[in-house]
Amino acid sequence: MTKTTVRVVGHYEVEETPFGRSYKWHPAYVNLRCDCGAELTLSGASTAPLCSRCGTDHSGIINEIQKREDRLGHEVTHPWGYDTQAQAEQHVRDEGAHLEDSPWRYNDITSRGTDEERNVR
Repeated sequence: MTKTTVRVVGHYEVEETPFGRSYKWHPAYVNLRCDCGAELTLSGASTAPLCSRCGTDHSGIINEIQKREDRLGHEVTHPWGYDTQAQAEQHVRDEGAHLEDSPWRYNDITSRGTDEERNVR
């Protein structure tokens, strides 16, 4: 009998930077131990559902992963629209970390004049 050893649900990881954040998608996957003892890692995008050792077809598990990913909520698949509190807290931290004269501040970047006014040649 095939045994699931690890199951990971698809999710985004958030990386915070000064005045911004980026989201990286990590798809769902399952680690399996086949009846023959072989270890397999399958995701919804897996193209090889057969065990390399014994040839057992694990395509049903891939279909299950795809169905589960289709049922993920909008908050999981589009977190940037739901983390407004975290964004507000990050904005306060960033403003405290970067003085008003800092080039990292949005207001300083957008309020600058032309190249001539900044003596850029």
